[in-house]
Amino acid sequence: QVQLVESGGGLVQAGGSLRLSCAASGRSFTNYPMGWFRQAPGKERDRVAAISRSGDSTVYAGSVKGRFSISRDNAKNTVYLQMNSLKPEDTAVYYCAAKDGGAWSATSARSYDYWGQGTQVTVSS
Repeated sequence: QVQLVESGGGLVQAGGSLRLSCAASGRSFTNYPMGWFRQAPGKERDRVAAISRSGDSTVYAGSVKGRFSISRDNAKNTVYLQMNSLKPEDTAVYYCAAKDGGAWSATSARSYDYWGQGTQVTVSS
């Protein structure tokens, strides 16, 4: 089992940047592909980005491609989401998640096994 704690959310103006962090503890961090998801009020939880165990492979939702970047530091048991050129429609609670087995690039939230508590990101226009 792995425990996940997100940090770095906040209020930012459109066009600004934020960097989210997700610290993992418990079982070996390198066992888990990781993903970032977001959920706005009244909407489903959607995957924003995912990264393979080694960090060599990444994938992004079309709405954030070119603006967001996922990375991981396996020595620090941490995964990051760098968010640039933020838009009001990026406003949501952001969650990191760990996937215990299966394809690393799975899209569905149901494919992930462990979740953080979430961090609020609000982008003002």
